[in-house]
Amino acid sequence: MKKPFVFSGIQPNGDLNIGHYIGAIKNWLALQDNYDCLYSIVDLHAITVPEKVKGKINNNIYDLLALFLAFGLDVNKSKIMLQSDNSDHPYLAWILNCFTPFGLASRMTQFKEKTSELKETISCGLFNYPILMAADVLLYDCDVVPVGEDQKQHLELARDVAQRFNSMYSPIFKLPEPLIQKTGARIKDLYHIEKKMSKSSKDDKGIIFILDSKEDIFKKILKAPTDSKNSIKFNDQQPEIANLLNIYSGVTNLTIKEIENKYVNLDYKQFKQDLAEAIWNFLEPIQIKYKNYINDKDYLNKILDKGLKFSQAITNKKIEQVRKTLGISRI
Repeated sequence: MKKPFVFSGIQPNGDLNIGHYIGAIKNWLALQDNYDCLYSIVDLHAITVPEKVKGKINNNIYDLLALFLAFGLDVNKSKIMLQSDNSDHPYLAWILNCFTPFGLASRMTQFKEKTSELKETISCGLFNYPILMAADVLLYDCDVVPVGEDQKQHLELARDVAQRFNSMYSPIFKLPEPLIQKTGARIKDLYHIEKKMSKSSKDDKGIIFILDSKEDIFKKILKAPTDSKNSIKFNDQQPEIANLLNIYSGVTNLTIKEIENKYVNLDYKQFKQDLAEAIWNFLEPIQIKYKNYINDKDYLNKILDKGLKFSQAITNKKIEQVRKTLGISRI
């Protein structure tokens, strides 16, 4: 029986943190056995804010790939490709641009949030970001796409644009379904609890990077703001504690309830000390594996070559189908 096809990607921004693992990569690992998975390093998305990656993106690409492998992505079960290696992605993105109403694209909330942050430096590429994302998934006739809360709207746009094309010409695009992730949570910045953990924050003290040292991890966790209740409970009235509980659960696989029970009669200091230890115990072997992989560029390139070959075998056919449907191919 054919497995459902999944496509998902992460930008090589050089800021892979514990939130990326708990919110995305942990789920990627869980999908490998039951889905046909193609995971992408989406570098074309990364350059929508060029000042963030200028002079760093090539190293970031290899760092991200090495970390994927260190986390346990199995190249015998999943394929990994570099988005910019396959020119079919931006090719289809341009075509989909022509089928995307400006008003629909303007309603993307992530763009509005970025506009308030970047102001006059905002790029047209960032505005078109969701359309490139639509091309990423529509190229492969994906059955499902793993999405978090902040990406649901973009998948809805992909479905809307595909439906618009299908209605106007021919039903050649499959409408992907959202795969709501059963595990993981949206990890928040330790100091800015209303924002997700991301390098777009003003400083790094609220971010646990995957390659942070043991010293930095302990410093960040022990200094993380909490409330004065000294009660380790998961609820809306204690967002900082809820965030730390999500991190604890994410790196240990203990349930929130199990962690709450463990700390019934203990204070925040002990809880944070144990959490920092749990994070380091999880990340230390990942960092060791990463160092082994990052020093073998030949092996990393072979993985990307294999992923590209797999990718192009699918997308070349889809692009030819699109061209013939539009009437822009030679007879």
